[in-house]
Amino acid sequence: MPDRDADPLIVAISSRTLFDLEESHALFERDGIDAYLDHQRSQEEVVLQPGVAFPLVRKLLALNEGAPAEAPHVEIILISRNSADTGMRIFNSIAHHGLNIKRAAFSNGAAPFPYIKPFGCDLFLSANGEDVRNALEAGVAAATLLPGGPNQSRHDQLRIAFDGDAVLFGDESERVSRQEGLEAFTRFEMDHREQPLSGGPFRGFLDALHRLQQAFPTGEQSPIRTALVTARSIPAHERVIRTLRDWNIRLDEAMFLGGRAKGPFLEAFGADIFFDDSMHNIDSARDHVAAGHVPHGVSNA
Repeated sequence: MPDRDADPLIVAISSRTLFDLEESHALFERDGIDAYLDHQRSQEEVVLQPGVAFPLVRKLLALNEGAPAEAPHVEIILISRNSADTGMRIFNSIAHHGLNIKRAAFSNGAAPFPYIKPFGCDLFLSANGEDVRNALEAGVAAATLLPGGPNQSRHDQLRIAFDGDAVLFGDESERVSRQEGLEAFTRFEMDHREQPLSGGPFRGFLDALHRLQQAFPTGEQSPIRTALVTARSIPAHERVIRTLRDWNIRLDEAMFLGGRAKGPFLEAFGADIFFDDSMHNIDSARDHVAAGHVPHGVSNA
């Protein structure tokens, strides 16, 4: 029988993305660690409400239920700057919501990112931009999730959308666009249309997600659906398609928007989460779906 744990999909999340801890975090920022500790202890039995990543986590964990024997196991790791003491409320809330989360690391204020690689994480989601940047530098796909996005799912499927350049792919083409303009970018893409794009920070996560997706039926019966949502337009689409062929990866949908605002398209797709390197696109997306900023590439230099 195949070993489902041999090649799992592992996602690390911070407590502030899993649960709504903004009030507690504001108290910490305003009054300090002692006031925060007293507050969390006094509220230990008060269940935390879902945060921006909660629906995503619930859907990821649900993939383990009734999955084919060959499907990789999905695991969620809690990575938190809380202490184990202040984390008791988080543990209680995890139990209340029935989330099968078994592993965690509490760093008590220190940067928690060093524990991400030993856990073998494919993706890290946090509200702390510094932790995200450190994870990216360590070679782990990571994104900053800002509170306030919608936290209600519209589909039973897990739906994940990605930007292309500087997320799934390298940023070499985006550099040409920013430095020399759109016409130079189009010429560059046509001249290199048969040369695959380099991999970006999310290629490894896409590989792991694709392996998981392949274990399930295709089409509408699949519990996972993916989409590329890019500002590219025709004819710059060709190199993207050839690159995905070269990687032997299937994305279910692709939207070449030619600079149109991404938010309404992501809402139409019903994304549980969208990853983009541009804060302009994140701002467009956040009113419609949960959006993770990937601070990578020339737009974040």
